[in-house]
Amino acid sequence: MILCVPDVLSATELATIRAELQKASFADGASTAGWSARGVKKNLQVALGTPGYDRLAGFVRDAFLRNGMLQTGLLPVANTQVLFNRYGQDMQYGPHVDAPVMGSMGSAVRTDIAITVFLSDPKSYDGGELVVYTNGVGGHFKLDAGAAIAYPANTLHNVNPVTRGTRDAAIIWVQSQVRDPARRELLWDLENAKRQIFSQEGKTSTFDAISKSHANLLRMWADI
Repeated sequence: MILCVPDVLSATELATIRAELQKASFADGASTAGWSARGVKKNLQVALGTPGYDRLAGFVRDAFLRNGMLQTGLLPVANTQVLFNRYGQDMQYGPHVDAPVMGSMGSAVRTDIAITVFLSDPKSYDGGELVVYTNGVGGHFKLDAGAAIAYPANTLHNVNPVTRGTRDAAIIWVQSQVRDPARRELLWDLENAKRQIFSQEGKTSTFDAISKSHANLLRMWADI
């Protein structure tokens, strides 16, 4: 399941992050890639420990936590630290799969879902699409600034070369209460059906039956 969510960041948060990134210190993004991905990762990343980093990361994490669509669709139980990356002209990230576990002992997170929060106006750069492959077919995504895409981290994906301008984004990985993406999609569909029935008919016996099934499937599949 792939979710595209508009306006995850407020206009104020987005403006603040953009302004801070203009004066931030960037390092080679390959330094945080696994050994097999380093050769295809050509981007920049805000260096950890940069003054104000925790504040900027807090904006993104708070925006993620308050977004109802992301919380309902992803069922998060833990998340990684937020990373900020930049793709200038001719930079790209070739096809790769994200590391299955990130963090250290005591703070490790199973990366079920990857989230990219777009920070740059899509009209300000060419290329730079996020490509996520499903059954061998690539879906291309280039969202408005402040919008986010969440997709299973076990998929092959890449960032196309930027041919003009600069593409900035924030990245965060999430461990879900339900690790199987097919089961998460089923729960998402049931949640939406439940809400639609309630809005049209109120609390009917049909609503109660779907609510019971949704709750008991989550109880059966939750890994917490």
